[in-house]
Amino acid sequence: MRDAGELEISRRGIIVGGAATVALPAVAATRTTSPPATAEPSRAPVSMTVNGQHRSLELDTRTTLLDALREHLHLAGTKKGCDHGQCGACTVIVEGRRINSCLTLALMHDGDRITTIEGLGTPDKLHPMQAAFVKHDGYQCGYCTPGQICSAVAVLDEIKAGIPSHVSEDLTGAMRPTNMEMRERMSGNICRCGAYSNIAEAMADVAGEQA
Repeated sequence: MRDAGELEISRRGIIVGGAATVALPAVAATRTTSPPATAEPSRAPVSMTVNGQHRSLELDTRTTLLDALREHLHLAGTKKGCDHGQCGACTVIVEGRRINSCLTLALMHDGDRITTIEGLGTPDKLHPMQAAFVKHDGYQCGYCTPGQICSAVAVLDEIKAGIPSHVSEDLTGAMRPTNMEMRERMSGNICRCGAYSNIAEAMADVAGEQA
């Protein structure tokens, strides 16, 4: 009769042998099965009028409008900030309305008219809002400035068009560019430098000129 030591060795041998038997088919399958082929990304044509120029692209259907502008059209003025639509650095004007370009696909804007910060003005001929930001030091470090300016331009257009906001007292009457009205509408644009008062002054300056 075998002692306990011999029985222990036998048990270990059985366990090791069983594990090896189970592992062999898996190893063989790994060696013989090729990895699944990765499908090529779907691509589609898109045409847009950007800053007055007709532009045609063929893009991965997952490309955001922000990436189309920055990476494919090389318009780097529009900034990528949070990439979640929370900071407003990527704001552009599409068909007269401001949007967060990081939250929308480029293909959704086939045929649309898009204005970025490059399309508002040039160093030699600034847009009135750009000039006001310079005058009132509303740009600070400058990273959020393109989105701030695009939003500010659109905000004054919204007020002029009579589109109410959450703080509008009269929803059907004429809108006025009050400090509270402009601050409420600009609340989706974040400035880490805290230049909000300067931005409000720049907007009030332009609003006064347009009145």
